[in-house]
Amino acid sequence: MAVYKKTYRPYEGALTGPLARLWVIPRYAFEDLHRSRFLNTFFIASYIYPLICALIIYVQHNASALGLLGVRGADRLIAINVVFFMSLLGWQSMLALFLASFIGPGLVSPDLANNALSLYLARPFSRVEYVLGKMSVLLILMSLMTWVPGMLLFLLQGYLEGWSWMPDHARFAAGIFFGAWVWILILALLALALSAWVKWKPAAGGLMFGVFFVAAGFGAVVNGVERTSWGHLFNISYLVGSVWLRLFEGAEHSTNGAVFFRVPEGEELPLWCCWLALAALCGVCLYMLARKIRGAEVVR
Repeated sequence: MAVYKKTYRPYEGALTGPLARLWVIPRYAFEDLHRSRFLNTFFIASYIYPLICALIIYVQHNASALGLLGVRGADRLIAINVVFFMSLLGWQSMLALFLASFIGPGLVSPDLANNALSLYLARPFSRVEYVLGKMSVLLILMSLMTWVPGMLLFLLQGYLEGWSWMPDHARFAAGIFFGAWVWILILALLALALSAWVKWKPAAGGLMFGVFFVAAGFGAVVNGVERTSWGHLFNISYLVGSVWLRLFEGAEHSTNGAVFFRVPEGEELPLWCCWLALAALCGVCLYMLARKIRGAEVVR
């Protein structure tokens, strides 16, 4: 309306709270994702392995009943130990990588491609809230795939084995929870950063795998040429596996990591180097987001 009429009045009603505004982005994102039949099928199929693990735990504590049916040695099928829970976390984490590669590229790139970011930031919505809103979609879905089923299996084992088992193996629960969050945050930041810089979704999804597998291959070449172990700093799976070993077993470990997250024996790097490399990766992703998530873009 024309300014000279002086009929414009600012909005004086009640404002929604910060948490309510933050939930707007994931609410509509989940509605769009729910329409994808492939995504729904993949998400449901991701619980097959946890269900198998739950069945194994149940069989381990009902071997006497199975013995009456002629099944012998059921209590020695698979030991419920650190390898059991690390394998669960490793397998589910790889599925989370596929999920992030499928969902992540479509979170930020459409807003940038259609110049819609200024519409978000023109409202009482900061850049940090925008990033957190987009990231929460990945955080929630990947949490439901990784540490949530892991903690439920830990509780199931504690219930069947006896509640005294849980304090004695509390490190397993800490490893599942904090180890999963290390992986989830890395995937979420990387997916959003690539989505902000690569507007073509298939290319951004391919780059997700390229960052992990091509970088790991480059690190293997460095190790082979220089006859060193420092090339593992380019291998994100190795870095996360090193962190998981410390979380699950402490300084003295009896395994070489989880499935897909192996730490070769004799090629261990100092833990502080692994943390520093992961922090550097997260810092690069945050810098990439800060450069792209702006209310206005200057085109030269």
